[in-house]
Amino acid sequence: MEVAKSRTRGVGGTYSRVVSGVSGRVLVVDDNRVIRQLIRVNLELEGFEVVTAADGAECLEVVHQCRPDMVTLDMVMPRLDGLSTAARLRADERTRHLPVAIISACDEAEVASGLEAGVDAFLSKPFEPARLVQMVRGLLLSSGGDRVAGERTGERAGDGRAGTSLG
Repeated sequence: MEVAKSRTRGVGGTYSRVVSGVSGRVLVVDDNRVIRQLIRVNLELEGFEVVTAADGAECLEVVHQCRPDMVTLDMVMPRLDGLSTAARLRADERTRHLPVAIISACDEAEVASGLEAGVDAFLSKPFEPARLVQMVRGLLLSSGGDRVAGERTGERAGDGRAGTSLG
C-alpha cells in the first residue's frame, strides 16, 4: 500500500560537512550510526549539507544552532522518539515551518500518528538512495526552498509527496 503526504507546507554524534554548491541543509536524526552515515553520504553526494544527531533530544539541542532546511527522523530512538520530536518541532515557533520526514519502518497506525504530529513524509527502511534524494528534494521544493539541486540542473524534483510502502 502506498501512503502519500496529504498536505504541503508554503550526543557527541553531531556531524556537519560543508559541500560546495550545497542545495540545502538537512538535519538527519537516527540512533543507528550506520544509518546516519548512509543517509549522510547519499545526500552529500547530491550536494546537500548534512548535520546529524543521535536522537530526538539531541535534535532539539542542535536544530537552532545548525538551522536546517528540513529534518529527517527515525521513529524509534532513545530519550525522545521521532513522533515526539516532530510534535516538539511543530510546537516551536522557530521550527514549525521545517519540513519533517520519518525514515523508519512504520505501520499504518504510526503513519496516521505521524501525520497528526505534523510529519510531512514517510520513507520505509530499507530504502533506495534515489528515493531518499527524491523525497528530500520534493520536500524542500514544496516548502519554498530555492536552493534545491534539481532547480539548478533542470531536473523535476517531484511534488513533495514522498510515500512509503507499508506491510
